[in-house]
Amino acid sequence: MKKVEEVKKITEEQLTVIKDHQKDLNKSLTNLGFLETQKHSLLHEYAGLVEDIEKYKKDLEDIYGAININIEDGTYTDIEKE
Repeated sequence: MKKVEEVKKITEEQLTVIKDHQKDLNKSLTNLGFLETQKHSLLHEYAGLVEDIEKYKKDLEDIYGAININIEDGTYTDIEKE
């Protein structure tokens, strides 16, 4: 006759701690994924803004030539070519 093996278990409290840690870990991973998605979107937005600025700088250069603009008051100085 075969012996019935004893089932070995950790305590319910220990199991609860492990489950809580796993739940928190999964939540953190989900949040990291969300943040990466936000980061990706923001990088695209930033690149678009840089492109818009460069286009507008070119438009201003076509009107005024090569200049340095004081963005506080709108004054500008010509950039002298060497």
